[in-house]
Amino acid sequence: MTNPKSTTTPALAGRREWTALGVLMLPLLLVSMDVSVLYFALPAIGADLRPSGTQQLWILDIYGFVLAGLLMTMGALGDRIGRRRLLLIGATAFGGASLLAAYADSAGTLIAARAVLGVGGATLMPSTMALLRTMFTDPGQRAKAIGLWSGVMTGGIALGSVMSGILVEHFWWGSVFLVNLPAMALLLLLGPVLLPESRNPSPGRFDWLSVPLSLAAVLPVIYGVKEIPSEGWHPLYVVSVTVGLLFAALFVHRQRTTGSPLIPPALLRGRGFTPALVLNLVASLAMMGSAIFTTQYLQSVLGMSPLAAALWSLLPSVFIGAAGPLTAQLVQRGVDRGYVVAGGFAAMAAGFVLLALLGTDSLWLVLTGAGVLACGMVAIMSQLTDLAMSGAPVDRAGTASALLETSAEFGGALGMAVLGSIGTAVYRHDMPATAPAQARETLGGALATAARLPDRAGESLLTTAREAFTSGMQGAAIAGAVLLVAAAAGAAVTLRRAED
Repeated sequence: MTNPKSTTTPALAGRREWTALGVLMLPLLLVSMDVSVLYFALPAIGADLRPSGTQQLWILDIYGFVLAGLLMTMGALGDRIGRRRLLLIGATAFGGASLLAAYADSAGTLIAARAVLGVGGATLMPSTMALLRTMFTDPGQRAKAIGLWSGVMTGGIALGSVMSGILVEHFWWGSVFLVNLPAMALLLLLGPVLLPESRNPSPGRFDWLSVPLSLAAVLPVIYGVKEIPSEGWHPLYVVSVTVGLLFAALFVHRQRTTGSPLIPPALLRGRGFTPALVLNLVASLAMMGSAIFTTQYLQSVLGMSPLAAALWSLLPSVFIGAAGPLTAQLVQRGVDRGYVVAGGFAAMAAGFVLLALLGTDSLWLVLTGAGVLACGMVAIMSQLTDLAMSGAPVDRAGTASALLETSAEFGGALGMAVLGSIGTAVYRHDMPATAPAQARETLGGALATAARLPDRAGESLLTTAREAFTSGMQGAAIAGAVLLVAAAAGAAVTLRRAED
């Protein structure tokens, strides 16, 4: 789709730009992998560094918290100082923090290194998309590039857990961080040669007050909604979400009243931008909400080892790479974008329907459902990203990209909270009152309890718990399917209006 303000034919990208896209995929892949790269390394880290329970949680979560909290700030900063410059600064920080994490000799050092990795990741993600927007001015080529970007982003999360399992099995836990170094070195070497510099020529004054306000808005909400599924509606988490929403209101007020806002309100009023943010949040909610069930199902219901479960979970990713470019082809051939995105939501809903049909021994059904969900997600993400980035001013490309990624972070947290809470409620309802208290709380608790019981009693408890978990997964899948059908209808209406 061409920019209505442009009267000239956009220049086609050549070999240099497509090679640069390949270079940009490296940091994107690693940033997405780092979300899940510690899943299999954590036991080895625990044996070596002996972190406390609280430190172990921070080792896992600090990366995602810092990343989510700084996305908006880094997107706006890149628009001001230059996206390539910020990308290279972030790559340097990411590489240095990876080296520090690999050889950390204490839990505190590892937590600090993971925090710096989050800072680096927050610079890399919006910068890659903003540079892609600059390099690919032809709408068709940009749509294909964004489709590839979306596939790499989605596939990296699945690949991270497998990579960590393989590396930890053959090397020491620090090797999961060292794999970042060659890619970052290549980016620092080729980036200045292949990547164009771009920035807002008239950025105005940087609104430093909005930076802590954005952090105070994002971090408490992300923290609260991530903890609610496992810990319940504890007052601490409810207060955390409430405080975050209050700061969010202050942040919005600041953006509407200051002369040089971090997030210009006019950006949200751009053609299709706000619908894209909302729909992106819903898609991320569904994807992350399903992931917390499928990973547990493979391990705790089907009884797979963590590495075997991770390897099986890669199978649905085989088709992800084709989903983004295929949907781009449909739009270029004249299919209305609203209908294409609605079709993506319908595919995700179909994936949830398949998950709602699971029994306690349905390997191929769960893999098929996960694959359909992932393909629908990539189709949606690629089209919403293309719509939002095409309509956003080039000068605000970093800010626009950061907003999209922040909406995805919120969506993922909400997915774990909402669908996770539904599944937990059904599980606890289906567990008999005579079961031990720990077993009635979670499937993991049931597995731990069953291991301490005599064989027949343990097997009986495991069978009951696995059936209850599967019922909870079915309940969450039905809720997810209903939400996605509504989102499909909303996409068909709002995105058609956005392009009229």
